[in-house]
Amino acid sequence: MTNPYDLIVIGGGVNGAGIARDAAGRGGRVLLLEARDLANGTSSASTKLVHGGLRYLEYREFALVREALQERETLWRIAPHIVRPMRFVLPHAPGLRPRWMLRAGLWLYDHIGGRSAWPHARAIRLGQHPAGVPLDPALTHGFEYSDGWVDDARLVVLNAKDAAERGADIRTHTPVMAARREAGMWVVETPAGQFHGRALVNAGGPGADDVARLAGGLPRYTVRRVRGSHIVTRKLFDHPYAYIFQLPDTRICFAIPYEGAFTLIGTTDRDHTGSLVDVSPDADEIAYLCTAASRYFRQPVTPDDVVWRYAGVRALVDDRSGRPEAATRGYRLPLSDPEKGAPLLGVYGGKITSYRHLSEAAVNRLAERLPQLSGKPWTADAALPGGDFPAGAVDTVIAGLQADYPFLDPVQATRIARAYGTRAGRWLGHARSRADLGRDFGAGLSEAELDYLRREEWAQSGQDVLWRRSKLGLHMTEDQRAAVADWFE
Repeated sequence: MTNPYDLIVIGGGVNGAGIARDAAGRGGRVLLLEARDLANGTSSASTKLVHGGLRYLEYREFALVREALQERETLWRIAPHIVRPMRFVLPHAPGLRPRWMLRAGLWLYDHIGGRSAWPHARAIRLGQHPAGVPLDPALTHGFEYSDGWVDDARLVVLNAKDAAERGADIRTHTPVMAARREAGMWVVETPAGQFHGRALVNAGGPGADDVARLAGGLPRYTVRRVRGSHIVTRKLFDHPYAYIFQLPDTRICFAIPYEGAFTLIGTTDRDHTGSLVDVSPDADEIAYLCTAASRYFRQPVTPDDVVWRYAGVRALVDDRSGRPEAATRGYRLPLSDPEKGAPLLGVYGGKITSYRHLSEAAVNRLAERLPQLSGKPWTADAALPGGDFPAGAVDTVIAGLQADYPFLDPVQATRIARAYGTRAGRWLGHARSRADLGRDFGAGLSEAELDYLRREEWAQSGQDVLWRRSKLGLHMTEDQRAAVADWFE
């Protein structure tokens, strides 16, 4: 055995990438193994929000909401290109939660996380508000409050990128076939060979139970697999506000401006018992989301309006809650006992908003057994790649791109700035025209960008680019998408 890793992380979702980044930044020698692409599963199939979880207040998850609200602004600070504040409109629907309850909940939401730079909630009259225009005119009152938007898959990729730049070895399309303790080390078997590590992290997300068994033990906790489905329609409104709708079954539904020309509607909470590969919404879930939106919008939303759909399986700690939506969004980080040998840390539960804090807590736990990771926590103040500019200043980055590359139209400059931030020049280079970027695949995607994503961000297929590192697949024709796939092949 030569030069073993200090830490082997199994799973390239947001928690696995976050732990790899944190550990590498503390000086650890880190290997991350992902069976498919980064963010291939749950971490690219979220509602794209960094939020405290307003509805979790009803389940008295106060500590979870407080942590998430604090992390919401931390993420905006370290990744201001891919995270941005958004104002949400909550219409009051007669017969559901009374207005006093909504007002009290929003007051608590504004204050439970401590001081915030984001605007507080306020009551509104929908007839006098831009967000009231597309709604059923019978809805007259509501509230407006703040939460955040995130490009979820890019959050994962940028954490992996930063980990790699700090020395981590990131290996995608490398499934783990077996893991065992041997001579005080973990030995991990993959198609690419055998790897040795002083500690192992199970960040398998909804597959964490399977990874635990692969490592030869029963999981300390069990995962409740809950499917969250989303639909995308052509845009249903022409303003920047998002909506949060109350539903008669006590759940909520979001309708969010998406990719400039679309509306994202979600999500569901259904227990999932099938495969974790190629998860997709079923017809009942699509109908449920259409009905939920149609309760509020003037124009009904039907399955025929859906232009794209996706689903992800959340890995929730199984706390024996009766309904999926009531299951905790908190997390557990069990660490194996010292007498068992080389440490195994399990990651169960969590949500995108709390990934950084979860990662910090995970590495803190490992540091109890691995002096190589005993450096101080650092990720709360270190920008993710491309995010080294002040929060709220993305417009300055966009303007700078347009000044340096006048051939970029405003839509293209905005997309590029919000994906790459200050690193856009790494693939735009010295281009003075679109032609300098090579072949144009449509929707602003060039060969220069594809080459960068393959070389620097582990993209290996059209799917990796069009539906994870970007959502340009929504803006392309079938022939254009096929051309991107052919380029990789």
